[in-house]
Amino acid sequence: MRRILAAAMLAVLNCLVCFSASTPRPEYPRPQFERAQWINLNGTWTFDFDFGKSGKDRNLQSAEKFGKNITVPFCPESKLSGVEYTDFIEQMWYQRNLSIPSDWSGKKILLNFGAVDYCAEIYIDGKFVQRHFGGSSSFSVDLTRYVQPGKTHNLVVCVKDDLRSGLQTGGKQCGNYYSGGCSYTRTTGIWQTVWLEAVAKNGLKSAFVRPDIDQQQLVIEPEFYNESDYTLDIVLKDGNKTVAKKSVKCCNSSVVVLPVKNMKLWSPESPFLYDLIYQVKDAGGKVVDEVKSYAGMRKVHTANGRFYLNNQPYFQRLVLDQGFYPEGIWTALSDEALKNDIVLGKEAGFNGARLHQKVFEERYYYWADKLGYITWGESASWMLDVNRELAARNFLTEWSEVVVRDRNHPSLVTWTPFNETWGGGPDVYVRLIQDVYNLTKAIDPTRPVNDASGDNHVLTDIWSVHNYEQDRARLTEQLKMTEGVEPYRNARDRDYLAVYEGQPYMVDEFGGIPWMAEADRKDSWGYGGMPENAEAFYKRLEAQIDAFIDSPHVCGFCYTQLTDVEQEKNGVYYYDRTPKLDMKRIKAIFEKIK
Repeated sequence: MRRILAAAMLAVLNCLVCFSASTPRPEYPRPQFERAQWINLNGTWTFDFDFGKSGKDRNLQSAEKFGKNITVPFCPESKLSGVEYTDFIEQMWYQRNLSIPSDWSGKKILLNFGAVDYCAEIYIDGKFVQRHFGGSSSFSVDLTRYVQPGKTHNLVVCVKDDLRSGLQTGGKQCGNYYSGGCSYTRTTGIWQTVWLEAVAKNGLKSAFVRPDIDQQQLVIEPEFYNESDYTLDIVLKDGNKTVAKKSVKCCNSSVVVLPVKNMKLWSPESPFLYDLIYQVKDAGGKVVDEVKSYAGMRKVHTANGRFYLNNQPYFQRLVLDQGFYPEGIWTALSDEALKNDIVLGKEAGFNGARLHQKVFEERYYYWADKLGYITWGESASWMLDVNRELAARNFLTEWSEVVVRDRNHPSLVTWTPFNETWGGGPDVYVRLIQDVYNLTKAIDPTRPVNDASGDNHVLTDIWSVHNYEQDRARLTEQLKMTEGVEPYRNARDRDYLAVYEGQPYMVDEFGGIPWMAEADRKDSWGYGGMPENAEAFYKRLEAQIDAFIDSPHVCGFCYTQLTDVEQEKNGVYYYDRTPKLDMKRIKAIFEKIK
């Protein structure tokens, strides 16, 4: 009997090893809300382009196989997808089979997408199930009515992506055929992990976790798929030690308050995380749903022109991270690659990153939480015409989903919905900014909102500006704060914009000093011209940091940028993540401000 059990265990382990080795991005994609019963759907799917947008006329929603293969979760523009098609793709179709385990009977069966750019229509066995808009937000599709445990079904996904319409977010995806300026290779279709999950019908749907360090407590607001007489048990742990626990009825009005004595606070210098375990139990005490999570006890707020972390003024030394990868475009090759970008940022002297014009996947935030790295969450707002009503409507839906998904991460300290909206006018744009600010605060009142990075401010908790002046004296002069005089800003003389009212003043883009091989100089760029040699690079960089030291009202900066991206070669690392210069010296320069 023991020999049989040992053989069975070995077989299971071999299956797991094979699964991990053959499945791209095999890790669970949602580490702050993790269940045991799930199936990773990454790997080989079939697909076809639909340039004529005639797929429905040809009944492609019922196709059991398409003519080409693609490796999910990598976009068709990327090398890792096996496709590498880089022209515009306004419509395409994906297909694969779904085998539903027999032991999932009686449960909700959810099909989860990390992200699909831009509109996704889901079909099971030719039947329309659901449509989702938003290229950066995660979504779930309830397949329970459409599939049967123990059987195999046909999944087809139709993707629509009209990047140049002005009605959708696109971020730094280029609106021209060739990459140019600060716009790069496009991303179409599935670009994050796809997975199946079995959930109890009365299981836990979500939980909003709010640390309250002033009262030494953790406040949790659970939401259930169906309210019931079942019980939700919540346990907060420090390693093997139980810190607090509580049981409540499974109703959406329940609020759980866990006292946290002798708190261990989260910060970049000490990123302590408590474990959280949620268990839904039936009337007999049987566990029908279990979710593993974690939380960090930390507080962020703004007051008196300063940004505070855990009630102490905190200077943010941020780096602009665009989240592009040479072979995966918007998708990292591995979980280790996500982690490595944070390690590189810390080794360069930064305590965090402004995640620029892209909604990063949840596993990035997991590593930021774990390693201690503050982040600003930003949408991919470029390509969106902020003066059009339908564009505004589309943005509100996508952004609200992003905020709900990521609001529990302790590393995320600021919401930045827009970037450089300098073309925004007095009507639709102003209303959009006001709505986005108020919506963000309604969903998550615990963080400051930087309404538009680089000014065109309407309603904001942080006064951010972009300044690429390379000379120390001129930069210091431009940043001078004089009583009664409006400080340096990027958008002036517009009576519909906000005026400065003492918010924390941050230069959330600066530097961008180019450094590249001589062979790359013809078709590449950075800000201010390339220094003659490494010593000149260090000197220019340090002079700009000294300008911030000369400007005590500046309470944070964001250097452009972490890595080169295609033709924009002003990273402190090359595009392949190798260092350009002496990183110990670079680190010492940035850390002149503590």
